[in-house]
Amino acid sequence: MTEHRAPRPHGGRPSRPSGPGHPRDDRSGRAPRAGRPPADPARQAAYEAVAAVHRDDAYANLVLADILNGMGLHGRDAAFATELTYGTLRAVGTLDLIIAAAADREVSRIDPPARDALRLGAYQLLYTRVPTHAAVNQTVDLVRSVAPGASGFANAVMRTISETPLETWLERLAPPYEDDPIAHLSVIHHHPQWVIRSFAEALGGDLEDTARLLIEDNQPPTVHLCARPGRADAVELADEVNGVPGAFSPYSVYLNGGAPRDLAAIRQGRAHVQDEGSQLVAAALLAAPVEGRDTRWLDLCAGPGGKTGLIGAIAAGRGAEVTAVEVAEHRARLVDQATEGMPVTVLPMDGRSVGRDPDLPEEGFDRVLVDAPCTGLGSLRRRPESRWRRQPADLPPLTRLQRELLVAALRAVRPGGVVAYVTCSPHMVETQVTVSEGARRSGVEVDFVDARPLLPPGMPSLGPGPTVQLWPHKHGTDAMFLAVLRRTS
Repeated sequence: MTEHRAPRPHGGRPSRPSGPGHPRDDRSGRAPRAGRPPADPARQAAYEAVAAVHRDDAYANLVLADILNGMGLHGRDAAFATELTYGTLRAVGTLDLIIAAAADREVSRIDPPARDALRLGAYQLLYTRVPTHAAVNQTVDLVRSVAPGASGFANAVMRTISETPLETWLERLAPPYEDDPIAHLSVIHHHPQWVIRSFAEALGGDLEDTARLLIEDNQPPTVHLCARPGRADAVELADEVNGVPGAFSPYSVYLNGGAPRDLAAIRQGRAHVQDEGSQLVAAALLAAPVEGRDTRWLDLCAGPGGKTGLIGAIAAGRGAEVTAVEVAEHRARLVDQATEGMPVTVLPMDGRSVGRDPDLPEEGFDRVLVDAPCTGLGSLRRRPESRWRRQPADLPPLTRLQRELLVAALRAVRPGGVVAYVTCSPHMVETQVTVSEGARRSGVEVDFVDARPLLPPGMPSLGPGPTVQLWPHKHGTDAMFLAVLRRTS
């Protein structure tokens, strides 16, 4: 096992785009089998993951797990590779600014393999306790293996970066807060400016509160488990996995470490990995009072099945049946797996086909969940690459889909029943605007239900209602939005 120094706490430092979003390149970026390999397998694993994210639009959490398993890395080496991967992906905007200044050229002019290796090296120099000589030498070795001919260039860039401390780089590259607070926060706290503006708007324009959110977004998140009702108790599960019961959800357990896939409770279907915020909004739908029958529930956007698994487990104890709709076949299969043994029927179809398919009749359901596809800006702690991958241009097609799904849900629910609209994004266009427009265009009469009493008592900072926005820095959850609507006619 290779020795590494413990990472230095970030305190929520840099970012401004100039990184991912670079033109894609045909070069694989993979370390060649022949030639001199990198000396350190943890750094090689991190490089392979970062390169796959930028080259293939891969998801870091998925690709890194495969790489670590394939290389047989565990313990401290796996932890170091994970820190390098996620830390580099979070800070890549500011890392690119620093690399460009040190290299005296735009990062877009640096070959992608060398560029990703330099990003990892700069992250080690500026954000961890890795000794300077180790960061420089290991990065040069890595560049030599993935971009032959660029090792001299990499050595010069790394040495230039190492001559200036992080604080000085930030003072040099970040506009003064007084002149441009959004641009300043972008460089200091690792988020594109348009994302910061959307957060600030959702937080009522409070930039100090926005900065607290950005800092929290840059902290490695705790893994949350969901103890499935009727199959596991959260307190007993916490003892079993050496975790602690969650702060708010009665089903939540905070895991103290280790790989969730190794837990018996996960393998046996007694629990699944799910952010506490997702548990809270799914349970809120089932806590809302309905008039009359309460046996037919619908999950209109079910993949990959986390919320469906919780709803299905509760349905089993309440004598209800769940119809789960997922348009992508591979995600529909995941829902099938997640709900094995539960009263759940999975339909691989488009949720907008309500009324055009006998399995999705209008006014046929008592409760409907719309966990709408969104930008995912609420889960940047867990998917750091998303902050650079998403663009404002993504919003129009997404919000159109969100409105159409909400309209379909309001057609599917019967009068007296309820619909929960949920997104993992605090962007106002994906939350308040979509809900208002969807309700207006549905052609049915609806009332907003105050969602705050549907959440556990004692939860702080739930706002004025009737909708609820959860936050990483206020609730320790992903930034989940919840609106509950009752159909009245």
